[in-house]
Amino acid sequence: MYVVFAFVLAACSLASSQNATLSITEIKPDVVVFSTPSGNVIASVGPDGFLILGTPAASDTEAIHEELAKRTSSPHCYVVIWPLPSDQSQGDAGWAKHGCFVAMQENALGRLGGGRMGKPSPLPPQFSTLGVVRPAVGFSEVIKFDMNTDAIHIIHQKPGNSDADLLAHFEQAKLVYFGEDLPGDGYPEIDKNQNGSIDGFLSTFENWNDDATHFVPARGDMMDGTAVQAFWQMIVTLRDRIKKMADSGQSEAQIIAAHPTAEFDSRWGQGRLKPDDFVREVYQSVMPKEKK
Repeated sequence: MYVVFAFVLAACSLASSQNATLSITEIKPDVVVFSTPSGNVIASVGPDGFLILGTPAASDTEAIHEELAKRTSSPHCYVVIWPLPSDQSQGDAGWAKHGCFVAMQENALGRLGGGRMGKPSPLPPQFSTLGVVRPAVGFSEVIKFDMNTDAIHIIHQKPGNSDADLLAHFEQAKLVYFGEDLPGDGYPEIDKNQNGSIDGFLSTFENWNDDATHFVPARGDMMDGTAVQAFWQMIVTLRDRIKKMADSGQSEAQIIAAHPTAEFDSRWGQGRLKPDDFVREVYQSVMPKEKK
């Protein structure tokens, strides 16, 4: 299956080890987006090697590596993994086996038992089944790659989906990736188990409105600045609406029953997070702890 993006320059498909189909979108010759069953994965590839960003699945690693190896003769490879809940994480997704430098924001790495003084904690149980390991490198606020004629900044954001949220900005390619902060296919998840907060979402998206920039969501089609601002405005509207209802004395159950997301559900209500669950998460994010 192909994913058609507004900025497609070239597209092809390849089979993964699970016989699923990966769609490749070429933003420019040295920047490609893999659309995989687990979500979009971005790659910079060229004479300096390749850099992979996202939440790649271990089952797609060999197919992605094979494709990228066709595009560079350099042995250098780097991978930065975006956060997922610990029970869903696929660690390094098998990239260390290819000799890659694999990094993760330190809060996400800590939840996997890494980045601590002394002996690391045991690995999550799914790591053994998947044949993956915990990334060996953690970083705090910013990691930058100067490679393949681009300057690529990966910047820690205020907690939205989690306290390990990252933003990747390709300066020359004019591409931005937010991970699960911009799911693309539905309402975003405010993961309280990873210290997420609705105000973090609003801070992350507030100033991104350039229609000349390629915004790659976690899943689905490319978005422009207008679409990103519409997503931001939806979150603002629902935060203010739900807070007003809560301040008036309505309970969580009453607010959910009122379906405050109804006007947005046709666009955002078809994703992984159901509308009622998003309302519940917003309510829990805006209400003082003592009133929940």
